[in-house]
Amino acid sequence: MSKPDATTIIVPSPGKLDVPAPPEVIRRFEEVLESLPDSMLEHHRETIVKAFRYAAEAHAGQTRLSGDPYIVHPLEVMAILAELQVDTVTLLGALLHDVVEDTGITVEDVAREFWPVVALLVEGITKLKPLQYDTKSNEARQAEYFRKMLLSMAQDLRVILIKLADRLHNMRTLEAMPPKSRQRIALETIEIYAPLAHRFGIGRLKWELEDLSLKVLDNVAYRRIAERVAMKREEREAAIDEVVQPLRKRLEEEGMRAEVVGRAKHFYSIYNKIKRRGKSFEEILDLLAVRILVDTIPDCYRALGVVHNLFTPILERFSDYIAMPKANMYQSLHTKVIDKHGRTVEVQIRTYEMETVSEVGIAAHWRYKEDGGDTLQQDNLGDYYRWLRQVIEGSRDAESDEEFMKNLKINLFTDEIFVFTPRGKLIQLPKAATPVDFAFAVHTDIGLTTLGAKVNGKMVPLDIGLNNGDSVEILTSVHAKPSVDWLRFVKTSRARSKIRRYLKQAQFEESVRLGEELLSRELGKYRKKLTKQKISDLVSSFGKESPEAFFAALGAGDLSLHSVVKHLVGEEEPKREKKTAFLRSIKKENAGIRVKGVDNLMVNIASCCNPLPGDRILGFISKGRGIVVHRMD
Repeated sequence: MSKPDATTIIVPSPGKLDVPAPPEVIRRFEEVLESLPDSMLEHHRETIVKAFRYAAEAHAGQTRLSGDPYIVHPLEVMAILAELQVDTVTLLGALLHDVVEDTGITVEDVAREFWPVVALLVEGITKLKPLQYDTKSNEARQAEYFRKMLLSMAQDLRVILIKLADRLHNMRTLEAMPPKSRQRIALETIEIYAPLAHRFGIGRLKWELEDLSLKVLDNVAYRRIAERVAMKREEREAAIDEVVQPLRKRLEEEGMRAEVVGRAKHFYSIYNKIKRRGKSFEEILDLLAVRILVDTIPDCYRALGVVHNLFTPILERFSDYIAMPKANMYQSLHTKVIDKHGRTVEVQIRTYEMETVSEVGIAAHWRYKEDGGDTLQQDNLGDYYRWLRQVIEGSRDAESDEEFMKNLKINLFTDEIFVFTPRGKLIQLPKAATPVDFAFAVHTDIGLTTLGAKVNGKMVPLDIGLNNGDSVEILTSVHAKPSVDWLRFVKTSRARSKIRRYLKQAQFEESVRLGEELLSRELGKYRKKLTKQKISDLVSSFGKESPEAFFAALGAGDLSLHSVVKHLVGEEEPKREKKTAFLRSIKKENAGIRVKGVDNLMVNIASCCNPLPGDRILGFISKGRGIVVHRMD
C-alpha cells in the first residue's frame, strides 16, 4: 500500500468538523468514523477525514432527487462498506467515487491528493456511469455497461465492492425515482447485482438487494409475506426454541463453546421457493432453520454428531461445504433433521470465521490483509480473478449483446456441483453441466478432442447432466473434433467460448482452402499459375493483412472471384474460348476419346475443365451421362 501524503490532519472532536455540509451529515460521518475498527492506523483515519472534506467540498451545492445534499450518498456508501470492515483504500474509494464524474476534479487530482490505488478505484467506478445513447437498445446499453464493469473489476476487485454498496444505497432511496425507473433499476438489481454479490460471497448485501428489489417488482407479494411472517413470528420462535435449547445443553455437556441461534428467512428467499418450487407459504414457514457456530473445523463435525444423535437425520439431505467449498468461498455443514414433533429442521454448522466469510465474502480478503492476519487463504482471491478472466474471455466470443447478457446471467445464477476426475481431482461446475463442460474445465485440448464419456464407469451421451459426486472419464481421439451441436447443450461460458472459437477457426481454414482452390482452378483456364509474388500483390491490392485472410475472404464470398481474376489477367480471354468450335466438334462426335476395354458407352467431355487432346485425363462413370472425362490437373 502506498504511503499517504505527508500533510498532518488533526481528527476533530465531534461537532467541530469544518466541512461544507449540514450538521446532521457531519454527525453521521462522525458515527461512521467511530464505528471503524480500533486496529485501524491513525494516519488512515486522518486520511478518511481528509477524503470526506474533499468530497463534501467537491459536491457542495449538489443535491439528489430526494432533496438530500449529494454528499449523503458517498457517505452512506462508505457506511455500508464500513459495516463489512473493508480496508482504508476501499473506504476512500467509496467517499470519492463520484467526484470525477460529477465535479471538475480529475483522476490525476485524486492520485495527487490521495494514493494512486484510490485513483484507480475511482477511475474504475467513473467508467461505469450509465449510458445515455438513445440509438442503442436496452440490451446493448446493458452489455456495454457490464463489459466495462468486468474490465474494471479485472484491474481491482474492490471496484465491485464499491459498486454493490453504491447500488444498495440507491435501492434504499429508490422512492425518489419515477415509477418506470424504479422498475428498471430493481429488475437490473435482481438479475445482475444480487447474483454478483452472491458470486463474491457477500451475503449481507445480497439479501438486502433481493428484498428491496422484490418490494418494487412485486409489492403485493412483498407486503403479504411481511404480514404473514410477522403473524407467525411468536409461533415460529417458540418452535425454534424447542430445538435450540436441547442443542445448547448437549453441546455444553460435550465441552464445546458453541452459539446456537435461529436463522431468519429473507422475504425474497420465501418468495422464490413459493414461485419456483411450488411450495405453500405454510410449508416454507414451517421449515425451521438453526445455525450452530463453533471455534474450529473439528468442532463442526463434533457438533454434527450431536445434532444427528438428538434428532433423526434425513441422510440424503446432507452437504459438506467445508470439505468442498463453494466457488464464492462459502463453507458450512448443511443437514436436515426431524424433531420430536415431526417438523423438518435445517441446520447449518460452521466456524465463526466461516460465518464472517459467508456475510462479507471477498471483502474479508482486504480486511484480514490490512489487519495483518493470515486466516484467509490467499489463493481464494486468485480463484475470483480466474473466474473473472473466463467470463471476460467468453464475452469476447459472444456473437451479440443478447448472448453476452445471457452468458453473464448463467455465470452468476447457477449453483455448483462437484465431480471427480478418474484420479480423484475435484472439478467444480455449474448445476446440470455436461461431460463436455467437464472436459473443457479439465483442459482445452481434452475438450477439443472429446470422443465420448463415462460417468461412474458407464458410457453416457455427451449431453447428459452431471450430478454431485459423479466420477467422470473423458474418452479422446486425435480424429475427434467439436460439433456445432455441442453449443446447444453446454452450460459453461468456457466450453461455449472454446467451441465457438474452434468452429470459427475451422471455418476460416476451410474458407482459405476453398479460396485457393477456386482461384487456382479459374487461373487454370488461362493456363496461368499462382506465384508468391502474385499472391503478395493480391494481398496488398485488396487490402488484406495476410495471404490467409485474402483467400478466406475469397472462399467465403466476401471478395469477387471475377474481380481478382481480372486483376491478374486483365482483358485476356480464357484459352479454351479460342478453341470453342474444336471442342464442340469433339463433344458432338465424342471424337478423340476412347475408353480402353469398354465399348458401346456414352462419353461426355466435362464442361468444367474441357480437356483437349494431349491432356492427361480421368474418367468418372456418371448415372445417365456415361463416362464424364476431366483433366487430371
